Amino acid sequence: MQEENVILVNEKDEQIGLMPKMEAHQKGILHRAFSVFVFNQKNELMLQQRAHSKYHSPGLWTNTCCSHQREGESNIEAGKRRLEEEMGFSTELKDTISFIYKAPFDNGLTEHEFDHILVGKYEKDPVLNPEEASAFKWMSLENVKKDMEVNPEIYTAWFKIIFDKYYQTIRQ
Repeated sequence: MQEENVILVNEKDEQIGLMPKMEAHQKGILHRAFSVFVFNQKNELMLQQRAHSKYHSPGLWTNTCCSHQREGESNIEAGKRRLEEEMGFSTELKDTISFIYKAPFDNGLTEHEFDHILVGKYEKDPVLNPEEASAFKWMSLENVKKDMEVNPEIYTAWFKIIFDKYYQTIRQ
């Protein structure tokens, strides 16, 4: 299977090229990404525990799903595709805000992303793809925030950044 490319962008989110995903993460080059936040009627967030086989941040808790857009794919199309692939369901998504972050990892890789936050609603339990996610849970944002303060090491770098900077936005 051929490695997927990521879309390289400038600070205005304008495409400037394509690069294999691993190479972009090795070089820490800015590329387009998205983070999906799915809530239920109780306004609880569906969290995903990343599969233990993931090449970075294995076993850590994070937002419902996240990944990279493919060339020619809208943020919403990409979010729906990955929700289906990772969590086994589909729902309507809304493109909210975007921001740039950079997070180095212990394994030498760096996430440097122009991240689009997508928000949706869903009531049922997901059907997890075990190659992507090992567990899920619903939590109120207030409880996530409290747990993140006590146990920051169990959450992904990008999720902590999003939570710290954009808590009011994802609170809806």
